[in-house]
Amino acid sequence: MQNRPIRWYMTAPQHCPYLEGREMQTVLVDPAVSLEDHHYGHLLAQGFRRSGQFVYRHQCPSCGACVPVRIPVDLFRPNRGQRRCLRRNDDLTVNTVLRPDLDEHMDLLLRYLGARHPGGGMEHTTRSDYVGMLSDRNCGVLLTEFRLGPRLLAVAVTDHTPQALSAMYTFFDPDRPERSLGTLAILHQVEEARRQRLPHLYLGYWIPRSEKMAYKTRFQPVEGRVNGAWMRLPRN
Repeated sequence: MQNRPIRWYMTAPQHCPYLEGREMQTVLVDPAVSLEDHHYGHLLAQGFRRSGQFVYRHQCPSCGACVPVRIPVDLFRPNRGQRRCLRRNDDLTVNTVLRPDLDEHMDLLLRYLGARHPGGGMEHTTRSDYVGMLSDRNCGVLLTEFRLGPRLLAVAVTDHTPQALSAMYTFFDPDRPERSLGTLAILHQVEEARRQRLPHLYLGYWIPRSEKMAYKTRFQPVEGRVNGAWMRLPRN
């Protein structure tokens, strides 16, 4: 980390994309600063997250609905449904790549966004935006491809720090719901963290009232950061 103090920015209140009728504010790390990976790892433990070039934490004055969550890797065991997911996908090849085919990735990403998150603001993601997702200015980035033969079915972008892995973004073929590719990606990330002897996989934010985020508490045990402390969360 640079020797000069880091500046922090607070965004103006804006419409909350998760809960109707709420406003959201976010604390941002000065985007001009490149964090060292161990400092970024400490920020993950304090509830921060990365989106492209930005490291942030939601900090809404009148709402604490966004709960940072993580899986304690050594305690996790896949449940019956997750074991079925692994068996259904044992015909896929999984590889970490250094130089992806960006055209191929963009095609899959835009199809995923159009089908799964229409109107969410990301459907106009550009090639430059995607390259920003893969930026390693604050940490190492693992880029994992899941393929059926030559066909790309899913991509997982994972932040790597000395303390933990963080599931930064995952996208997949929206026409293959029977494969539960999002679940498969998390299971792979858990195993990668275990292989590297890292204690946690961070999953970003969970909101109890958000159906789209309910899947995060299916990876039991899962911990949430509530009132500044990490604690076990029940399955939603």
